[in-house]
Amino acid sequence: MTGTAPSPRVKDLIRRCAQVVVNARPEWLDELDHAVLAASPSIAADPELAAAVSRSNRANLFFWGAANIRDPGAPVPPNTGPEPLTIARELVRRGIDAFALDAYRVGEGVAWRRLLEIAFEVSSDPAELHELLDVCSRSISAFVDATLAGIAAQIDLERDELTRGTHAERRETVALLLDGAPIPRQRAEARLGYALTGLHTAAVIWSEEPDADLSGLDRAAEAFGRACHDPRPLSVVAGSGTRWVWAAGAADALAALAAPAREWRGVRIAVGPAADGLDGFRRSHFDAITTQQMMARLHSAQQIGRFADIELVALITAEPDRAAEFVSRQLGALEFADDELLETVRVFVNEQCNASRAAARLYLHRNTLLRRLARADELLPRPLADNSVAVAVALDVLRWHGTRPAAPDQSNAASR
Repeated sequence: MTGTAPSPRVKDLIRRCAQVVVNARPEWLDELDHAVLAASPSIAADPELAAAVSRSNRANLFFWGAANIRDPGAPVPPNTGPEPLTIARELVRRGIDAFALDAYRVGEGVAWRRLLEIAFEVSSDPAELHELLDVCSRSISAFVDATLAGIAAQIDLERDELTRGTHAERRETVALLLDGAPIPRQRAEARLGYALTGLHTAAVIWSEEPDADLSGLDRAAEAFGRACHDPRPLSVVAGSGTRWVWAAGAADALAALAAPAREWRGVRIAVGPAADGLDGFRRSHFDAITTQQMMARLHSAQQIGRFADIELVALITAEPDRAAEFVSRQLGALEFADDELLETVRVFVNEQCNASRAAARLYLHRNTLLRRLARADELLPRPLADNSVAVAVALDVLRWHGTRPAAPDQSNAASR
């Protein structure tokens, strides 16, 4: 950035603006993330990459703000810290074109609009505002240019490193298979070391945490293979925090994953259905991706998700606002009940409304179960017996949702 240094008064104003920036309100950060991700659907659809972009947005805001607190109006060097460089690595490993970085220009526009609001809060003098906004405009533009140039240079380095290893061949082969390219099966199998005939079950294993122990991803991939009775599953590095995995067989021992999975901090697993042949290889993977995306979209607390369990929920929650309306309409005050009551109703419906079977599954006395069901009927807009299917679907949406709304009136909240 060139130009004369700002006046002492404007330096003070810049510092005051920067102090607001480094303590940005959560709603500002959410707006920034939403704008950047909306401008790049390929990034938004990938939970790991979307989380990395969110961290990078915050890091860049803080970097620029902190620099202008130290030395208001001085040139801000590019942010070459871990967050933006992670973006470079992940874009290359996913084969996403560098033009996805244009989304950051959208973020620059959002940040600039917020800075305008802040500037008009700290001064109403036209001359001061003119100088303040001129300095900040040039500063932000130069900072973003330099940071994006640094990311682009890192992309070139990552691409060069990636194309020298066997990972590139396996990743490229899988991409061709998923795209339906006419690659000979025998050649693909030789490259992958994995037979494409027979039954396949795919999984996406990932972590959204920046400091997660990534060895947990590989241990989870091996455990998933054992759950499918395949000692040598195919595992492809889709990103530093994501593995695409295929196992030859059905995941009939998937429940055995639950206990060890708790030891893999931050690791999550989305599993597709077992399917046959090369078409099954593709279909199971795409269904695992759908499961991963739904878990991320709902901020689900569940660590392991199967497509067979979430297919209907994924369809319903594709439009979050309408899904929320559906849940509220079907459950009424039951939406705000405690987890124990919700689980009782869910199990009862899943057991075809058979009280004896539901009580046995929940380890409850039958009379206790009936009392809880009576309480649920008091909270539901319609009797459970008249609307059990819709209630079951709404409860499944709640089960997979990571956050639940607070009751509008605590007097309506349900108790046991």
